Amino acid sequence: MNSPPLDDRDGVIWYNGKLVPWREAKVHVLTHSLHYGNAVFEGARIYNGKVFKLTEHSARLVKSAKMLAYDVPYTVAQLDAATKLVVAENKLEGGYVRPLAWRGPEVIGVSAIGTKVHVMIAAFPWGAYYQQKAIRICTSRWKRPSPESSPAGSKAAGLYIICTLAKDEALAAGYQDALMHDYKDRLSEATGANLFLVLDGELHTPTTETILNGITRQTVMDLARKRGLTVVEREIWPEELARASEVFLTGTAVEVQPVGAIDAREYPVGPVTQQLQSDYAALVRS
Repeated sequence: MNSPPLDDRDGVIWYNGKLVPWREAKVHVLTHSLHYGNAVFEGARIYNGKVFKLTEHSARLVKSAKMLAYDVPYTVAQLDAATKLVVAENKLEGGYVRPLAWRGPEVIGVSAIGTKVHVMIAAFPWGAYYQQKAIRICTSRWKRPSPESSPAGSKAAGLYIICTLAKDEALAAGYQDALMHDYKDRLSEATGANLFLVLDGELHTPTTETILNGITRQTVMDLARKRGLTVVEREIWPEELARASEVFLTGTAVEVQPVGAIDAREYPVGPVTQQLQSDYAALVRS
C-alpha cells in the first residue's frame, strides 16, 4: 500500500516559529528558492523518540545558509527546541526530520537581495532507505563539480539536481543507486551518501573537497577508530575499486549500507561492514 503524499497528511509542521496544521504549510509559486535552487535543508533520523545528533544537524543548516550568503533567523538552540517539539507533537518514536530554509517571493530575478528567509521543520514516519541487504550501484555519467563551481560543503537544494538525474538513470537501468566521480574523475560519493572502501584491512574514504562531509560519515569514522581500524581520507581513483574487499555507503537516511556490486564487479558483505553496521545501530539507539 502506498503512503499518502507528503502534502496531504495529518499532524503539524513548525513553520516560521509556530506549529501549523500539516496541510496549511505552503509557499507561493513565485518563491525565489523554487526558481533558483538556493534553499538549504537537513535530514535527521528519529530513534526511540529522539533525533540522533540533532545539534549537529541544526548547526549544519545554519552553516549551509551562510555558505549561500544568508542567515537562518533562528539560533541552533531554537532549531533544536523546535525539532523536539515537532517530533513530540507528531508522536513519533521513529522516523525522519526534514528542516528547510528558503528565500521568499519578495523579488524575482537572479539576485536574492531583499528576500525574506523562511524556515520549516517537518517530521514523519520513514523506514529503510533501501529494501535490499546489499545494493547494486552503477557509475554515473554525472560528475561532482569543482569547489570553484559550487559550495560543496553546503547541503543546498540546487546541488542535488545532478543527484536526482544520476539516481533516476540508475533506477531505470535496474540498479539501486549511482556512484558519482568528481571533476577530476576521482571517486566521490553516491547520490545521497558517502563512500567507504576496505583496502588491505584499512578503511578508505574520499576527501571532502567536492562532497558533503556527512554527519554519519564522521560518526562511522569515529566508530572505526574505536575498533582499532586505520581510517584514511584521501584521493581515491576508480581503478582502486578492483582492490577493495568491501564497499559500503553511509548517510543519515541510508545509515551503514553494504554495496554488493558496482557495475559488474561484486563485493561481499564483509566483517568490517557488518561490525560498523552493528556499532552504528547500537549507538543511535543508545
